[in-house]
Amino acid sequence: MSETSGAAPKTVPAFMPAPRTLEDTGLSFFFILELIAKILYRGGQLRLSELSSRMHLPIAVLEPVLAFMRNERLCEISHRSDAEASITYNLTDLGRLRANDYLARCQYAGPAPVSLDTYIAQIKAQSLAGQPITRGMVGKAFEGVIVKQPILDIFGAAMNSGRAIFVHGAAGVGKTYIAEHMAHALAGDVFIPHAIQVDNEIIQAYDPLVHKAVATDTVVEFKLERARRDERWVLCKRPVVLTGGELTLSMLDLDFDESSRFYNLPPQMKANNGLLIIDDLGRQLVKARDLMNRWIVPLDRRLDYLTLHNGKKFMVPFDVIVVFSTNLKPAELADEAFLRRLGYKIHLSALDEGDYRAIFKQVCEEFQIPYSDESLHYLLHQHHYREGRPLLACVPRDILRQVLDVAKYQGKRPELTSEMLDWAWNNYYTTETLVESQQP
Repeated sequence: MSETSGAAPKTVPAFMPAPRTLEDTGLSFFFILELIAKILYRGGQLRLSELSSRMHLPIAVLEPVLAFMRNERLCEISHRSDAEASITYNLTDLGRLRANDYLARCQYAGPAPVSLDTYIAQIKAQSLAGQPITRGMVGKAFEGVIVKQPILDIFGAAMNSGRAIFVHGAAGVGKTYIAEHMAHALAGDVFIPHAIQVDNEIIQAYDPLVHKAVATDTVVEFKLERARRDERWVLCKRPVVLTGGELTLSMLDLDFDESSRFYNLPPQMKANNGLLIIDDLGRQLVKARDLMNRWIVPLDRRLDYLTLHNGKKFMVPFDVIVVFSTNLKPAELADEAFLRRLGYKIHLSALDEGDYRAIFKQVCEEFQIPYSDESLHYLLHQHHYREGRPLLACVPRDILRQVLDVAKYQGKRPELTSEMLDWAWNNYYTTETLVESQQP
């Protein structure tokens, strides 16, 4: 694929083969036994095919464990069938007592996890370092978006560096918008495990609110090999995690739920093999310097250390491009030691009149509001320039949305009259205005 085509390579990672034996899973015999018991406890009678589907493990892996459970009178066959997959299992009274004990220790009863070693190996195999970003790919990602090429060039180079990016500028210049769009230039899909096992503890990894699963039935390689791949992994787009003022230091470690007794991944691990955007840096409850000092080791060594509630620490890859977005200056947020670890410090400023006009026209077309040069001239000269308001990328959409809102309310077709623009402007920028003066 040539660079000028602008298309990112459609790379599909090699699927992990389905485990054929219990040893292939990387899990212990009794861990799988406990998971079967918990799933049967919650699901009641289940066919062998249903149990296999819920655990995301082949029937051949489950059979020896189920045979052991039958011998120990933990489960029984409630319905036989000529088709092995249709045999139905349920727990005995003893099995339910044991399952209740297992659930008291950990309530996780979902797809079987993968081992920590397997997870680390997969993160390294699908690393961002093996997916260079070209100018054509960035251009494709920003097709139809009004951004000057020099800005896209520096973002593209920064993404290729693999180092953290510090984006600063006034509120409304498009810092977060550009950072999120850069994710579209990331090539290739990645595998995310449903869960990870660490020291007999369960960490839930796949988050459907963050990880966008690929419809594998439309991917030829996966459609043909469905029965032969390890379904404990979900094929996803490279993740993009956005966090803002709610971020605290404790959120950067494992999240242990006292009631369910298993963990959820912190945002930087959910973003592995992808992009982590820390928005509005400096507005968090924790001091910005303390927050940024937390990142020194991960950014420098590409490793992070997490801690279980029992005190055990373990290492995980930090294969993440971190984007710090703020309207504060770099020197106000971090010392020189940290700033040296930032690969790129990118300043975004207000638009020039040409780009502002292009965005204004684009939003008018999107909202089906008739555009006129006279209306834009009025907005620029009677409001922006007269009041000294910068031409921020967010303003056209925000102003025109209010024009659209009030037109819907009045049952009229939206028009860019001076009265409409005055009303929207005053409503957008003015906090103390007489109601009578706000009637469009």
